[in-house]
Amino acid sequence: MNDEKAHDLRKIDPSVGGTVFERYFTGKNEANYVAPNTIFMTTNYVNLVAFETLEGLILVDTGMVEAGATVLEEIRKLTKAPLHTVIFTHGHMDHAFGLKPWLEAGEKPRVIAHENVIRRFRTYMKMAPMNININRNQFGIVADIHWPDKEGLFTWPDTIYRDQLTLHIGGEIFELHHAKGETDDATWVWARDRGIVCSGDTYVGMLPHCGNPQKVQRYPEEWADGLEAIASVGAELLLPGHGHPMEGKEEIRRRCLITAEALRAIVKQTLDGLNAGLTHEDIVASIKIPEHLAKEPFVDPLYDRPEFIARNLIRRYGGWWSGFSSQLLPAKMADQSREIIRLAGGVAPLVTRARELMDSDPALACHLAEWAALGAPEDRSAHECVIDVFGKRAESENSLMGRGLLSYAARKSQKVLDSLD
Repeated sequence: MNDEKAHDLRKIDPSVGGTVFERYFTGKNEANYVAPNTIFMTTNYVNLVAFETLEGLILVDTGMVEAGATVLEEIRKLTKAPLHTVIFTHGHMDHAFGLKPWLEAGEKPRVIAHENVIRRFRTYMKMAPMNININRNQFGIVADIHWPDKEGLFTWPDTIYRDQLTLHIGGEIFELHHAKGETDDATWVWARDRGIVCSGDTYVGMLPHCGNPQKVQRYPEEWADGLEAIASVGAELLLPGHGHPMEGKEEIRRRCLITAEALRAIVKQTLDGLNAGLTHEDIVASIKIPEHLAKEPFVDPLYDRPEFIARNLIRRYGGWWSGFSSQLLPAKMADQSREIIRLAGGVAPLVTRARELMDSDPALACHLAEWAALGAPEDRSAHECVIDVFGKRAESENSLMGRGLLSYAARKSQKVLDSLD
């Protein structure tokens, strides 16, 4: 093992400023000791941790397929200890798909995950084309996306657990705790003898992204439970799956509890609205993070939005119907749009009004522009309007999810324009 002095983490303040890419994605591939015998590895999209023990390395997450070889190379610059155990904090592709280079190098680790990771991998096999499309829409990815769709492309866990699992490795105790939040298969790791928590995506230094408009059910109530559990163990160092390390028992506790409180505030407002019989749109429009919580930079809605979290809760508790009777068995949007164009006297009035509203009411401007493009799919002015209106709204949107899907509308219209040339 290596007792190299840890880096001074006090120079890193994950609560101060920056875009989601500066706060959440590191943009570099680098491995460093952040505590004795503890390596923190950053990649373009995700972090992982390697604990050196007397029996070998414990690797918490493996990174993406594309980063797997780099992760192996960078960690091997610091330690030659054999790979003893791999822990997946959950089954997302950025955390659990990068182990292959280690196996090809002859390592034979035990691979541990929550039992629901198995189901996630099987779902990925069934829904690969959908997931490719979702990520293209969400992140504007132009290059080919390689999503595993066959059993041999996954590294399947050989050890699974349900609620909690305690590992005794190299004379140390490592506790694995199940949490629901972004996924239903999440694990956070408490290296008790080191005072270190590996939070996976349970804590990432911004408002939790549990309302993604294109993804499966997420769990804000249970996410708050997980944050409160992490706060209770008294960790001195928190190593997240995204973003920067956090140091200090009291600060770790404070940030986890405040983030949990923000989630619980969104949950309460949403469920109160459902119980009061409010429409979904009225509930979503009323959601506010309390001011004393919203002022904290680590609760910034940089990835997700409170409104999206509320919609996710509505789906969980209240079904998919919006409450407007015409939307129960609706006409197709294209048919609605053509009728709106007819009533407006053509495409031009919709385009003109959308442009007038771009600054004062961008939400309504987006409706008008979209109606114009759907109702007159070969009209250049309609698609130019969509590009301008949605593009401008995307530029002013803070959340990565919102910005990505607003930009998607503009990209779709640009493709139509290109095809009309």
